[in-house]
Amino acid sequence: MTGPTRLDRSLIRVSGPDARKFLNNVLTQELDKLERAPVVYAALLTPQGKVLADMFVWATPDGVLLDVDPYRAEDLFRRLSMYKLRADAKLEDVSAAHDVLAASDPFEGAARDPRLADLGWRKVVTKAAHGEDSGAYAARLLALGVPDLARDAGPDEVFAGEALLDELNGVDFQKGCFVGQENVSRMKRRATTRKKFCPIVFEGAPPPPGALVTTGAAELGAVRTGADARAMAFLRLDRALDAKEPLAAGGKEVRLAPPDWLILPGAAGTPD
Repeated sequence: MTGPTRLDRSLIRVSGPDARKFLNNVLTQELDKLERAPVVYAALLTPQGKVLADMFVWATPDGVLLDVDPYRAEDLFRRLSMYKLRADAKLEDVSAAHDVLAASDPFEGAARDPRLADLGWRKVVTKAAHGEDSGAYAARLLALGVPDLARDAGPDEVFAGEALLDELNGVDFQKGCFVGQENVSRMKRRATTRKKFCPIVFEGAPPPPGALVTTGAAELGAVRTGADARAMAFLRLDRALDAKEPLAAGGKEVRLAPPDWLILPGAAGTPD
């Protein structure tokens, strides 16, 4: 990306005296951090600890703005409305009034992506004429090994650790309770996350989405989104790392290309 371009995002405003307190009780991130930073990365999980929606949470004077993929926005709005109960907070879809801009370089008023510094900068602005993103943002995610959870995973499919929320600053393990917290903390404490997203590389066009990743006769996982020479896969990373035979997907040989920030099975006491 050269200059800022508009991303396809939905915006949900949560306002009122209890807005941040209510969200802090359900989201994976500690929203007190918004006193020191303009935006944090967070997710809403199922009670079992699987990801329903990931999002950016932006500070506003009377609450927050949730910056979420349109594929997940409707369900997120519905579930938050259910969790709100008697909290003095109001939820509104304000997508028609706002845009989200992103760029690889700093631009006026933008905040650095809270997941990885290399992901660049983003900003919520009032709706106006902005250039459309041509796919460079998705390409940047893939190049850096960051999954697009709205496309690389189905809702309620992957656990927080499998979705790389730990590595990407999407969960605060020191905060109080949040939905799914018990399972997320147990998996972190016992280091039992063996299945994860990881890029694969190959020659030419990508294997089709859903193509099985195999080693010999063993199935390890499946390809998700991809482009020439590189794709995201969701697989048993421990078995892939220990494979004695080449990995294959869609009739071609593939190789793992884990980014250096990815916590690999076997590291930090993770069982092999």
